[in-house]
Amino acid sequence: MTIFFDLSRRMGYFTIQTYIPCSMIVVLSWVSFWINKDAVPARTSLGITTVLTMTTLSTISRKSLPKVSYVTAMDLFVSVCFIFTFAALMEYGTLHYFTSNRQTKKAKANNNTQQKASSMVNIRPGTSLLQMNNIVPYHEEDDYAYECLDGKDCTSFFCCFDDCRSGAWRENKMHVRVSKIDSYSRIFFPTAFGLFNLVYWIGYLYL
Repeated sequence: MTIFFDLSRRMGYFTIQTYIPCSMIVVLSWVSFWINKDAVPARTSLGITTVLTMTTLSTISRKSLPKVSYVTAMDLFVSVCFIFTFAALMEYGTLHYFTSNRQTKKAKANNNTQQKASSMVNIRPGTSLLQMNNIVPYHEEDDYAYECLDGKDCTSFFCCFDDCRSGAWRENKMHVRVSKIDSYSRIFFPTAFGLFNLVYWIGYLYL
């Protein structure tokens, strides 16, 4: 005679105590994508709060389960939620870096233009000024960021400007539209989290 015991754990307690709160914290971290990029305290405090809350939830969830040496399904879900909240905070760090870098370069460009205007030769009216062995940062709207890339071949780099293609500039520039980072994140983060939940629940409940 053979007896088989089929044991299963009820999901209600863990769904209410862990899965739903973690998912809500991840969704809350996406609110920063709709806040103005100039509101540094608001976006920074929101990102840090969500990361710390996820850390607390992960610690509490592990205390309610037996200590095992392998990764459980709940550990995987909590870890992925923590990665999403941390990535949302890093997204604003990247956005703020490009924004502040753009403003600093713009201020330096204005000072150099005023102080050294006599030693500059105009390449093309309304665009940029060329100085001996130096390139003045390209002037555009505030939601753009530029970075000089030394040693790049204009024919092989994907974001060359007309001046570089024509051979007027010896240095290339990287063109980044900062305002689009939040717009892309509003689509990428919910889509990626939705796909993860789809694969996660199908894999652990039906496969």
